[in-house]
Amino acid sequence: MAVVVPINVNNPEADALTRKFAGMAGVGITDAIVLAMKEAIARRRASETPLETAARLRAKYGIVLTDKMREPLPKRVFDAMWGDDFGDGAANARAR
Repeated sequence: MAVVVPINVNNPEADALTRKFAGMAGVGITDAIVLAMKEAIARRRASETPLETAARLRAKYGIVLTDKMREPLPKRVFDAMWGDDFGDGAANARAR
């Protein structure tokens, strides 16, 4: 059985736009919302690659990407983040 999650639109403009789009697409309100969201997400993803997004955010916040910053972090940093201070992968085994 599918879980139904209601959407309550309390904005007259959103309601009007949704109904207009549903009429243009020849679908019901729910399908119009799904279709519009899929199209918006696809358009947003196509408009900027992840690298372009990162570059835009760096520029926005004044972050300069140096050669040093491009170097991968050492394995010990990732081990410490995941609680594997020994670097032997044993943290996961100890957690079980």
